[in-house]
Amino acid sequence: MNQFASGPKRNYYGKADVSVYRLHRDGKQPDGLSPFFGANVKMLLYGDSFWSTYTTGDNTGLIATDSMKNFIQRETLNFIGGDLESYCHFLAERFLSIYPQAEGAQVSAAEIPYANIAGSQVAFAPSGPDHATAQVELQHDRLIEIRSGIAGFKLLRLGGSAFHGFVRDQYTTLPDIHNRPLHMWLDLDWSYVSTEAAFSKGSITTQVRHIVHEVFHGFESGSIQQIIYQIGTRILADVPAIAEVRLEANNRTWDTIVEQGDAIGIYTEARPPYGCLGLTLTR
Repeated sequence: MNQFASGPKRNYYGKADVSVYRLHRDGKQPDGLSPFFGANVKMLLYGDSFWSTYTTGDNTGLIATDSMKNFIQRETLNFIGGDLESYCHFLAERFLSIYPQAEGAQVSAAEIPYANIAGSQVAFAPSGPDHATAQVELQHDRLIEIRSGIAGFKLLRLGGSAFHGFVRDQYTTLPDIHNRPLHMWLDLDWSYVSTEAAFSKGSITTQVRHIVHEVFHGFESGSIQQIIYQIGTRILADVPAIAEVRLEANNRTWDTIVEQGDAIGIYTEARPPYGCLGLTLTR
């Protein structure tokens, strides 16, 4: 179920998984941005004007989701920025100006990341797997919500991760671990202290990504919970524009095949059950 910052909705509808790529094919960077911009977009609308479609099948005033897809793709040509926050706001504001029968719109986007090959301005390859995200909810001239995030981190540490001292009873089979290779996935998103702070042209997302990498590299932990707490507190300390940060990590540590002490080991993908750990920190 989708959630809206403005509260539960009696009805909503929209279009999801809309992919769009904007290419400056001459390789010139517009305003210092990459010639490549890629996003996967979801747009949801709500309002009483659409209620008759549910109750009687009367589509008067209903904007077809196919038209929404065309709007997203074609209007991207008129978006001159490079950050997802501005992009989502641009799409929502433009759409509501054309279709006033919609009470509000929620637009979310996930970056489709490509990076320059060897510094080239005309050759790119997929990057990631972590990618920026953003979500905006707008009710005509009223901005209800704006959030940013980074999803899809896959982080590997060769050692310096422990997990021991937990409850031991008849259901416990896991041994105490004092120095494991840790493989974890991480998603996080955040809100801002003000609307203006959200539009940083991507600099805050870049800063958060750097913090995640730096803390994961430098911190020897007693649990994944401790890692995400360290990441979250560091984000709030270093990025004053962020009001709240939410983190969710998965323990995807690989299963051990054979090890020679702490020097070398052979591992395989972990079995499907995995640990899921969440945290919310507010300034």
